[in-house]
Amino acid sequence: MYRIMFVCTGNTCRSPMAEGGLRKLFENQGLKNIEVYSSGTAAATGYPATTYAIEASRLWDADISGHRSHPLTLQMVHDADIILCMTSQHCHNVVSMDVGADKKTYLLKNYPDPGCVGDEIADPIGGSLDMYNQTFLEIGEELGRIMPHIIEAARMKGEIL
Repeated sequence: MYRIMFVCTGNTCRSPMAEGGLRKLFENQGLKNIEVYSSGTAAATGYPATTYAIEASRLWDADISGHRSHPLTLQMVHDADIILCMTSQHCHNVVSMDVGADKKTYLLKNYPDPGCVGDEIADPIGGSLDMYNQTFLEIGEELGRIMPHIIEAARMKGEIL
């Protein structure tokens, strides 16, 4: 199983939207053996995605209504093959948990280029539905761009034929 983790702050907006969007892309491609999950660097356990995040995800028919927040853990970092972060701070939080994770931790907007410096996905929390829609479309554009790289990485690991 190839594992991809998205990381944001509260795990109720950006990372669940990215998780749901990428799952939908994989489902549409008929791809198996890829697990997508998310966490937050300051997340509490068990909170649903925000109402606007759920609504925005429906732009791609992605259903994240069952999502529940998870705080970032060392085990999640170890389990992931690729860790995609929304901001530089999220990257630094991941790498501070496990220095060796720097080789698999990226800013979403920079992947597959390494490093934790670059363009970020702004947090829509507290914003309008339009702001969430714009954030989801920004994330979606990145997902479409990185999907071939993820598929190739999973193939190289032998998870996709």
